[in-house]
Amino acid sequence: MAAVERFGPAEQTPAQRQALLDEVEALKAIQGLPPLSPFGQRLYQRYVAGELSLAECSAQLRQHYAGVGLSV
Repeated sequence: MAAVERFGPAEQTPAQRQALLDEVEALKAIQGLPPLSPFGQRLYQRYVAGELSLAECSAQLRQHYAGVGLSV
């Protein structure tokens, strides 16, 4: 899958993808939410590297935590 198809216009480069994740983590911290789990961190490292899309990360997180009752 080409980068243009896999990633939106604001997430074409690793730097853009990292900036997006940094913003999300900052917003979570402001809201008092916990940081990503180690599993989530590994997935999002793959997102920044361009190996996974956000949709693919979300699907893997849902699958990993299905039935566990934990929030991601």
